Amino acid sequence: MAKIKHNNFLDTVDTYFSQAKKKRILHLHAEDTSFSGRFITINTLEFYHFGTTGYLGLEQDQRLKDAAIDAIQRYGTQFPLSKTYISHPLYASLENELEQLFNAPVIITKNSTLGHLGVIPGLVKDQDAVILDHQVHWSVHNAIQLLKPRGISVNMIPHNDLTALEDLIRELKGKHDKIWFFADGVYSMFGDYAPVQDLLVLLDIYPQLHLYFDDVHGMSWTGIHGSGYVLSQCRRLGFDRLPERVMLMATLSKTFGANGSVFVCSNKKIHRKLKLYGGPLTFSAQLDPASVATAIASAKIHRSEEILILQNELKEKIVFCNDLLKTQELPVIAYNETPVFYIPCGLPVTGYEMFRHLYLHGIYANLGLFPAVPLKNTGIRFTISRHNEKEDIERLVNGLSKAFEKTLLSSDSSREQISDLFGNPDWGPGYANRILQEHKEKRSSNLKMECYNTITKLDQKEWKDSMFPGLYDYQGQQWLEESLAKVYTDEHGITHRTKFYYFRVTDAAGDLVLLCFFSLSLQKDDMLAPESVSKTFEQKRLKAPTYMTSNVMSMGSTFTEGQHFHAEHLHPEINNAWKLVFRQVEVLNKENHVEMTMLRDFYNEGAFQGVFQNQGFIQISMPKSCKLCFMQPTTKEEWFSSLSKRNRRHFRTEIEPYLELCTLSINQEVSKARIEEYYVMYQNVQKQNLGINMFPWPKQLFLDMNINAGWEFLELCTKDQESKCVGVIFCYYSTSNFTYTPALIGFDYTYNTTYAVYRQLLYYSILRGLEKNAPIIDLGFSAAFEKKKLGAELWDTYAYLQSNDNFKLDMLELTKNES
Repeated sequence: MAKIKHNNFLDTVDTYFSQAKKKRILHLHAEDTSFSGRFITINTLEFYHFGTTGYLGLEQDQRLKDAAIDAIQRYGTQFPLSKTYISHPLYASLENELEQLFNAPVIITKNSTLGHLGVIPGLVKDQDAVILDHQVHWSVHNAIQLLKPRGISVNMIPHNDLTALEDLIRELKGKHDKIWFFADGVYSMFGDYAPVQDLLVLLDIYPQLHLYFDDVHGMSWTGIHGSGYVLSQCRRLGFDRLPERVMLMATLSKTFGANGSVFVCSNKKIHRKLKLYGGPLTFSAQLDPASVATAIASAKIHRSEEILILQNELKEKIVFCNDLLKTQELPVIAYNETPVFYIPCGLPVTGYEMFRHLYLHGIYANLGLFPAVPLKNTGIRFTISRHNEKEDIERLVNGLSKAFEKTLLSSDSSREQISDLFGNPDWGPGYANRILQEHKEKRSSNLKMECYNTITKLDQKEWKDSMFPGLYDYQGQQWLEESLAKVYTDEHGITHRTKFYYFRVTDAAGDLVLLCFFSLSLQKDDMLAPESVSKTFEQKRLKAPTYMTSNVMSMGSTFTEGQHFHAEHLHPEINNAWKLVFRQVEVLNKENHVEMTMLRDFYNEGAFQGVFQNQGFIQISMPKSCKLCFMQPTTKEEWFSSLSKRNRRHFRTEIEPYLELCTLSINQEVSKARIEEYYVMYQNVQKQNLGINMFPWPKQLFLDMNINAGWEFLELCTKDQESKCVGVIFCYYSTSNFTYTPALIGFDYTYNTTYAVYRQLLYYSILRGLEKNAPIIDLGFSAAFEKKKLGAELWDTYAYLQSNDNFKLDMLELTKNES
């Protein structure tokens, strides 16, 4: 069946990173001749620096600098030899310092990414299972990819969802030896924590459970001797060291002030095996002498009383920042004790504007971007370090407040919208009053938008003049709306109903600017995923029918295909018209608990790409659309002669010989018993076609077709075996835009090879369209190769997705890579 070109995730990321680079947000260059940590120079301008991960400022400590200089003078710039053979003379000293700091055996690694790559494949055995927290660091996700070719079960839970974790543990424990859960101690974007204490309690409940933490952002600024957040939580439960079923990857860079990472493991047997042979740990170059010496100097500070002084200095500034933020009308993800703060902006365009206004205010902070955060969760990520003076922090908070106000105006955003997108973050005083004020101050627009829940409230002539082709001419759309509005329960007990919404935007003169329609329905998240992903999900749906399904607000509907909107492309307000529609869609999404919005079937990827991306939509490639288009009425002979020589030969060998074996009848209304037969054949195809994985349409839809004058059934029966019906194709003919649409197909697979059922039905649907003098025969998606051989043009199509959370998109990517 359908072979679909699926979107390359890297292409999607490239689009947004390229956009951010053009706006001078990413891939910048510092231009300082020396660093203090307090300021940073970019594009000849000096900024207050609130983007560092050196929270304690140790990278500027003179003792660490002196140690690095002395090591270079004594040992050179590097020690070019694998640590497997001979370690640098300073390595033993560093290992001793770190083992005393962590009170456990350690393995020093070049960096955390290589550390994960070296450790994880050796830790996890073929009989084990893996569970990832959705927001665990990319470097862990990357290392997990090495496990998939070994057939290891890899699963993922929503961020910090312990209920989902326990459900998965109970599901996996009878099938696997060990169950490994991977999480961060402190998460790098929002600065929130893993529920470490709760996870440690689960170790007693589930003996198979093992924990692996990436705590690089929890290191140094907290914990005894700066041993990090995870160990601090272990000690609160009475552990003086890591439990044997808990593994830790910490860092010697970032707050520690040096380079490299350190794997901590209390289990001596595991430690010995990994240190003896650990992939990149064995074959990668070892840390250079300067880095090792710097880490030793830092470790000595960590193991002294001085670390408490440094931690308390930072803590005082973090508390000071929190107190200032609470006086402002700013959204904050959380007022917590970490040095990482996140100011929600929402849509990418709002984040870009916020960054720009901060930049103009002389403040540098990082922008949280997709894929590190969901597109609609773009925000300003800033950090507090010991380098920052209190007056700097005051300048930061005042700058954030002013930039936020300017951003709301320049990006046409609102506090209410941001609050909805982030699930009500913490706000300063006066938030409720500001919301009321925003409603009163909303700027008047030259545009007017009307939203209806039925097509009958729209003007039939305007709909026709807007050139909506195919199945959704006015009568066809009215029929579809009435049919799909009926609530039904499928064979798995899932209740379905499709709601339709129509949006009409006009300008001050009353002229139409934008007309489009959306539908709301339950859809499978893997609808456009590779067949291998859908096979995996369908296995899980045998026990949980709604697994990886979402309420989706989709432009058009899953029943229709083509351009589902009319837009005056050259109208100066067209982009604002789209924004008006999206704003209303957000309101409807909130009312209906919608998880994803999809804009479908764009033939020109660049037409509205900019406005869609700024509004938080990801572009993806869709299956190719297959159409036959004729400039004038065309006969069967003219159509056939237009085929290439090769395609004519295909017809004569693969279709024509079978035509004599069957008869075709064109039916406009059949018996209910015949509809029952049709429906069984439709289900045969629907279950097989995982390339476009959808819920099956209800039988009632086909009964409704049977009494609608626009529909007809092309029925194929054998001439032998008592004229057995072996296939049917369900076709709609629009008398207003003259498009013939073979919309659905059904056949008996046991007869397909003998009678070439699919190819015959495809051929007859084209002939029927020619008989109707239809200028467009819309063959829809899938089986593009077969349709091309019968003269169809293949059109590249695109869609744009906007998701409340990256979890399901990442689950698709995780499963795709596993498959």
